[in-house]
Amino acid sequence: MLPCRLIISNLHFLHSPEIMKQNISITEFILLGLTHDPMKKKVVFVIFFILYVGTLAGNLLIIVTIKSSRTLGSPMYYFLFYLSLADSCFSTSTAPRLIVDSLSAKNIITYNECMTQVFALHFFGCMEIFVVIFMAVDRYVAICKPLRYLNIMNWQVCTILIVLAWIGSFIHSIAQIILALRLPFCGPNLIDHYCCDLQPLLKLACMDTYVINLLLVSNSGAICSSSFVILMISYIVILHSLRNHSAEGRKKALSTCTSHIIVVVLCFGPCIFIYTRPPTTFFMDKMVTVFYTIGTPFLNPLIYALRNAEVKNAMKKLWHIKITSESRR
Repeated sequence: MLPCRLIISNLHFLHSPEIMKQNISITEFILLGLTHDPMKKKVVFVIFFILYVGTLAGNLLIIVTIKSSRTLGSPMYYFLFYLSLADSCFSTSTAPRLIVDSLSAKNIITYNECMTQVFALHFFGCMEIFVVIFMAVDRYVAICKPLRYLNIMNWQVCTILIVLAWIGSFIHSIAQIILALRLPFCGPNLIDHYCCDLQPLLKLACMDTYVINLLLVSNSGAICSSSFVILMISYIVILHSLRNHSAEGRKKALSTCTSHIIVVVLCFGPCIFIYTRPPTTFFMDKMVTVFYTIGTPFLNPLIYALRNAEVKNAMKKLWHIKITSESRR
C-alpha cells in the first residue's frame, strides 16, 4: 500500500485551483480533545495509555497464536488474524495522538497530518467491517452448508476475499480524502474533537456542506447500515438453522455466533450513530467515537479469547512451549 502522504499529494489534480487556494489559508488545526481540565487530562492519559497497550498486547497475542498454532488453521481464524491486525492499526490511527495530546497544552495537528489521519481512520475501519462480514459468511457456510464448507471456503477464496477487503478499504478511504480535500477552510481552526474526521471538519468548512454530508452518509453511512442489516439477517438465519443440529453442535455454534454478534453490535452501532445523520452535534459524540476507535479494538481480543475454547487452548499451549523452552536453556 502506498504511504498516505504520497496518496494525498497525488490527489491534487482532482481539485480546482480556487479550492486549493482557500485550503492554503489553514495550514494547521487545534484539537480541543476530550477535556480542558489539567487534572482530567492526566486521567485521560492513564486510562487510554492502558487501553492502547492492552489493545496492542491482546491483538498481537491473537496474531502470534494463530500464526504459531496448527490447530487454528481454519478460515475463521484466518479472518480473525486480519481482524486483530486491522484492530491494532485502527486503534493506532487515533490513540497515540490522544495520549500524547493529553499531556500537551496546545494540541496542534497540521493539515497534511489531519488528512492522513482521516485516511488511516477510514481505511482500517473499513477493513475491520469487511473482515467482520467475511467471518459471518464463514459461519453461515460452516453451519448451514457443512458438507460443502471446505469446497466453498477454500484458501483461494479466503485470500481473494482479503485482497478485495484491502482494495475496497482503499477505495473507500480515497473517497473520504477527496471529500475532505474539497473542503475550504478559511475561518476558525479549532476542531472540537480529539481526532480528525469528516464530521468535525464539516463544521469548520466555509461553504455549504449539504452535498458533501449527503455523500458522506451515502458512503460511510450506507456501508455501515447495509452491512449491519445483512449481518443481522445472516445470524438470524444461522440461529434458525441450529434447530437441526445436535445439542453439542448447537452449543458450540451458539457460542461462536454470540461472540460474532457482540462484535457486530460493538463495531456497527457507533458507526451508524456517527455517519448516518445530518451534520449535527450531540454531547456524546466524542464518547461514541472513543468507544468504536479505542474501546472496540480493546474488547475484540477479550471477546474472542474468553469465549473461544480453541483460542484459549492454543494460547495455553503457546505459553507452555515458551516456558518449557526457556527452562531448558
